[in-house]
Amino acid sequence: MASKPPAGDPVQDAPQVAEPQHAAAGLPAVGYTLKIAQQQMGLRRTAQTLLKVNQEDGFDCPGCAWPEGDHRHTAEFCENGAKAVAEEATLRRVTPDFFAAHPLADLASRSGYWLGQQGRITQPMYLPEGADRYEAVAWERAFEIIAEELTALSSPDEALFYTSGRTSNETAFLLQLFAREFGTNNLPDCSNMCHESSGSALTETIGIGKGSVSLEDLHQADLIIVAGQNPGTNHPRMLSALEKAKAAGARIMSVNPLPEAGMERFKNPQTPLGMIKGVALNDLFLQIRIGGDQALFRLLNKLVLEAEGAVDEEFVREHTHGYEEFAAAARDADWDETLAATGLDRAAIERALAMVLESERTVVCWAMGLTQHKHSVATIREVVNFLLLRGNIGRPGAGVCPVRGHSNVQGDRTMGIFERPAPAFLDALEREFGFAPPRHHGFDVVRSIRALRDGEAKVFFAMGGNFVGATPDTEVTEAAVRRARLTVHVSTKLNRSHAVTGARALILPTLGRTDKDVQAGGRQVVTVEDSMGMVHASRGNLTPASPHLLSEPAIVARLARAVLGPESLTPWEEFEKDYGTIRDRIARVVPGFEDFNTKIARPGGFTLPHAPRDERRFPTATGRANFTAAPIEYPKVPEGRLLLQTLRSHDQYNTTIYGLDDRYRGIKGGRRVVLVNPDDAAELGLGDGSYTDLVSEWKDGVERRAPGFRVVHYPTARGCAAAYYPETNVLVPLDSTADTSNTPASKSVVVRFEQAG
Repeated sequence: MASKPPAGDPVQDAPQVAEPQHAAAGLPAVGYTLKIAQQQMGLRRTAQTLLKVNQEDGFDCPGCAWPEGDHRHTAEFCENGAKAVAEEATLRRVTPDFFAAHPLADLASRSGYWLGQQGRITQPMYLPEGADRYEAVAWERAFEIIAEELTALSSPDEALFYTSGRTSNETAFLLQLFAREFGTNNLPDCSNMCHESSGSALTETIGIGKGSVSLEDLHQADLIIVAGQNPGTNHPRMLSALEKAKAAGARIMSVNPLPEAGMERFKNPQTPLGMIKGVALNDLFLQIRIGGDQALFRLLNKLVLEAEGAVDEEFVREHTHGYEEFAAAARDADWDETLAATGLDRAAIERALAMVLESERTVVCWAMGLTQHKHSVATIREVVNFLLLRGNIGRPGAGVCPVRGHSNVQGDRTMGIFERPAPAFLDALEREFGFAPPRHHGFDVVRSIRALRDGEAKVFFAMGGNFVGATPDTEVTEAAVRRARLTVHVSTKLNRSHAVTGARALILPTLGRTDKDVQAGGRQVVTVEDSMGMVHASRGNLTPASPHLLSEPAIVARLARAVLGPESLTPWEEFEKDYGTIRDRIARVVPGFEDFNTKIARPGGFTLPHAPRDERRFPTATGRANFTAAPIEYPKVPEGRLLLQTLRSHDQYNTTIYGLDDRYRGIKGGRRVVLVNPDDAAELGLGDGSYTDLVSEWKDGVERRAPGFRVVHYPTARGCAAAYYPETNVLVPLDSTADTSNTPASKSVVVRFEQAG
């Protein structure tokens, strides 16, 4: 039997702290997986569900976007993937009676953990203007309410249509189609907050904003550099790929401010020996200061240039542009400045250089540790420079590998969820559907918050996600959202965003990945794109949590009919009945999806074309891969302050909180902790176990405070600290963003410590 949800919020005032662990997965991961699955689903449903995760005849894990290989295990999931599935497939239910018992003020006082533990939402819910709690509403009336507000706007650009990375390709295509037929490009998405910096840098330098490697490339690499990433928690199945690469002779270098258990040792639960002993993954750990990565890669590039025969001169000559300007900038790299920026010693960098020069095939993987700084785009461009120098793009075993964090965030962008669409995409849309889509750029996430704050946007529609919980500057964001006329959330479960509403609000409950999707045209499948450009089908196998749920494509199709009316020539009703008809249209609009329905019928799906990887062809403005030469930047921190990065715990996926522990870091029973190097703590007078307020400092002079954090002495890089989001999102200024990409700079927040009140 599954257990009941917690009646009250657990007390988190005194988290327990033990020594950090030095290995990931293994028997503890198996035990914890089964425990969570039993609590949420019960034994029978656990077996029925987990054995279908990431299988060719099953459903895609709603967690991370890590790809599956050709050989799939019976248990093709990780601990955190199992948690994501268990939370979606839970037997717990949130009915209209729940909302009657919990007014909005009560929901707003609850933690994200408590809200998420209540279970699946079973009926559409409506918060009328002036009401103090949600009430049940019929689907038809819900769509009428949205249509009333949208059609009353002075301009379509007063509406915002946000997308979460869980959304399928079919839904994403329909949502952007509806938004553009309505008349706006306001299509912010979760990518704006994570890998937008990667897309910006890669599009400029290699011509496509995606990674260039496959799983096979990782397995064939001589050297894999994992920078600004914690695979053991955020992409656990990546550890299996690293283990396989290591067995084939690869060496692994980790570049991160924190030591992470998964990179130290991986105990593969798929094998008895792996479960017991495991394998050490790191050959070299560079404990870099937050934000020092650009300086590190610039110096490595200087040293490669100085090493005889190290540059792939033929590749540089035949395939690149801008080499001379880049080389001049690289030769100016300064050892002293690099050591100050990185906190590394000279010997460590020289060991890294030796590994680089000994490698014929190098892959660089990265995640949020590189993408969420003011200078993130310049940093990732420098990573591309590093790979181009030795010809490490467009050949087996080498390339760029931005590791996406949400299961279809890359696919959503491919489907047109982008506030700055390419003219060619809009041209194809116009040819296929016979209307003129808007050409002016829309709002990304940060600009959407500003628009809500300033009264320029009045309707906010979210396809999944937890917008309020995921975004920066919490007080500013929540005040902005509350200025909206209407907020709408398509959701499976409760989160903070349902408690922070406009004048009116709707919650539209939808099918999850695990649910069977049966429409008038029969049982449906949806598709997703993984982090390496593989597209495959996903088929839920569970009876939906309620007969009152609609699928995401059905919600968009019915909304479009209510708003656009009979004047729309788009066959919305046909799209709802048969998702294959959506894929037929995608095939004629999006390059690489020709014959889409036939391709997804193949086991494992298909790989999208990638010109740099497949042909060493670079569709940039110059027609070549572009070297770049940006000034070196790194955060400067005043005396008495530390540089804070926000991060996840191991019991967390994005803003979804599964539990209150962070097993690998030794934290139990609480999330309001700040990890501080013992030497920094001594200088600042922060005793282990003491409590402090975190106060961020930025050029606008506004005080942003996160109160009541327990200090944990932890082996972070000197000058650096770390704490969990979303609790510390309040410290990130809305306008503190990455150049070019406008991604919130959540990994480099200057903070001071004040005694807790």
